[in-house]
Amino acid sequence: MKPSPNQWVLITGASSGIGKSFAHELAAHGYSLILIARSKTKLVELATHLATKHAIKTVVIVSDLSAEGAAAKVYQECTEQGLSVDVLINNAGIGTFGVFAEMDADRQHREMMLNAVAVVDLTQLFLPAMLQRGSGTIINVASTASFQPIPYMAVYGATKAFVLSFTEALWEENRRRGVQFLALCPGTTNTSFFEAMGTEAGSVGKQATPEYVVKRALQSLEAGKAYVIPGLRNYVIAQAARFLTHKQILGIVGQLFRTREHKQRLEGTR
Repeated sequence: MKPSPNQWVLITGASSGIGKSFAHELAAHGYSLILIARSKTKLVELATHLATKHAIKTVVIVSDLSAEGAAAKVYQECTEQGLSVDVLINNAGIGTFGVFAEMDADRQHREMMLNAVAVVDLTQLFLPAMLQRGSGTIINVASTASFQPIPYMAVYGATKAFVLSFTEALWEENRRRGVQFLALCPGTTNTSFFEAMGTEAGSVGKQATPEYVVKRALQSLEAGKAYVIPGLRNYVIAQAARFLTHKQILGIVGQLFRTREHKQRLEGTR
């Protein structure tokens, strides 16, 4: 990643959390930004602030990437504006917590569309031009949840496992062709993620700052890594699956979240 005013970074979920921190960090390095989220007000405010502070170009695209065909519309808008994306950061994502059979089906479908389908669609659309130029970077935000099934967050864990597997495969496919891939696998991070989910029950361990997560991602790109787990504790926990049986991991994680789900139910009846 060698910044210049003519290099464009596209960030999904840019209005808050890790996406917003990526925007601040990369703007400070001189990249121009394409900021995507559902909130026009937040995006315009962020774009105006960064353009003024760092003298960069910014473009705002309001989009709900959980909708069918949304990625294609984003790509079309970039094409119509003559924007060549040098760095793609697939950051947007949502989670749900609870017993799968009792969860809202539409919400879980949206979760799969945003966390997995949009990642594939945007990568499919923007990767060919990067390969043609022989340069480019794609960062897909996964999670420590990528490394084992997560009972009571079944869809979230499955989508993040998909993102990790997808990204590592493309890292190997493309690393000799000039395009770098990185799966960013943060643990619990101090963002609005759990607020949007409606519960803190899925939060495990100390919350990292999004700024720290972003800095570790950029350091890992410099090192040519396929994935990174920010934080030593998160790394140890994620790698524990290698030393335990699948059944043991499921039992440990299941008991942890079963207890939290039961407590949440009791609190809901008060």
